[in-house]
Amino acid sequence: MAKSALLVMDVQRDVVAIADDGSGYLPRLRSAIDGARVAGIPVIYVVMGLRPGDPEVSPRNRVMANVVRAGLFTEGAPGTEIHPDVAPQQGDAVVTKRRGSAFSGSDLDLVLRARDIDSLVLTGIATSAVVLSTLWHALDLDFALTVLADACLDTDPEVHTMLTEKLFPQWADVVAVEDWLKALARR
Repeated sequence: MAKSALLVMDVQRDVVAIADDGSGYLPRLRSAIDGARVAGIPVIYVVMGLRPGDPEVSPRNRVMANVVRAGLFTEGAPGTEIHPDVAPQQGDAVVTKRRGSAFSGSDLDLVLRARDIDSLVLTGIATSAVVLSTLWHALDLDFALTVLADACLDTDPEVHTMLTEKLFPQWADVVAVEDWLKALARR
């Protein structure tokens, strides 16, 4: 039987301020987090963090150069903190990444292997960035995958819909938070 972890990715103050569309995203995500904890599923937070001076950012990387120009993700800056509505609790791991995928430049693989995790439940902002990048990386590492479609958010709703309804279902189970919680309750 698979041993799962819930990944809460890039739900940081500045990111929420940019992407939150008022649809109740944070309360839905909070329910998924609470449900995972009740079911004994580890909750692992993944945040983007860049060192002051951005030594890990190449000018050849357009995405990262734009992030730096926008003043996002500097370690220690208030906007880089995990949003307080979904803040970690004692015992939750917080992993810092340096690129799009939760695995890039982080020790996420080590944290997962130490807990013998072989199945990931993906949530986060943005669907077209961290969720997509992490899904591909995790797929190549042979993790079983579930995406909580309404616990993912993107600044482009059409891209979110295309990914969660057309692309992701080819490689992962894609479900709503409410349906995932019902399945957890039946376990």
